[in-house]
Amino acid sequence: MRGLLRLICVVLLGAGAATPTPVVAQVPVEEVPTARQAIDATGFTGSVLVHDLATNSYRAGHAERVNRRLIPASTFKILNSLIALETGVVTDAGTVIKWDGVVRDRTELNRDRDLQTAFRLSAVPHFQELARRIGAERMQRFVDAVGYGNRDISGGIDQFWLTGGLRVSLREQVEFLSRLHPGDLPFSAETMATVKAMMVADQTAEYLIRAKTGSVLLPQGEGGSAGLNGADASMCLRRYWRPRHRIRPSARRGKG
Repeated sequence: MRGLLRLICVVLLGAGAATPTPVVAQVPVEEVPTARQAIDATGFTGSVLVHDLATNSYRAGHAERVNRRLIPASTFKILNSLIALETGVVTDAGTVIKWDGVVRDRTELNRDRDLQTAFRLSAVPHFQELARRIGAERMQRFVDAVGYGNRDISGGIDQFWLTGGLRVSLREQVEFLSRLHPGDLPFSAETMATVKAMMVADQTAEYLIRAKTGSVLLPQGEGGSAGLNGADASMCLRRYWRPRHRIRPSARRGKG
């Protein structure tokens, strides 16, 4: 495998109505029949989007879905971490976030965790605490500066990316990570380097994979059938790896 940078987002989500991304001038997306067939063969309703940064070209399986905006869920922890570091809410990946004292079924959440470990465990309560410390004003300012999705943080400072108003499309997620790779986001180089290091999920002499998972139950109108439907959970895996010659961000979604 020759050096490559790729972003992959896997989202298990409802195929119902979702907020469309406003129509703006965009690089066309080429439909790849084999990618479409591979997704359909899994039994999921989904899509995959690949962005080659060397040629600034996009390829997709089910390209008609890549601009649909949906809840980012815990994939927002990437941006949440960037903002927490930049604002000084945490100083580095080793900063300890206190447990809130609420006993949960996931026993690994029932203790203090540093930022790196909380990110790896996708510890929602710890990141909710970070969001509360950041506060709505600073959170909104950075979400706007990044241009993340629909930029809507309504629904509660510790809920907006889980059950609130924030929505983001596959294309927007890929473009966000494509900007993180070269450091083209409104954060310091140190902040972005820290988060990229936290995201490392696998590494060999030939490749480096960075990733983030996330899951959420989809409300009615976005794949659920009545309120929140446990049968229509969404899961997102975003990853990218750095090759020697080409950069290919990608994203995919599907409903089981």
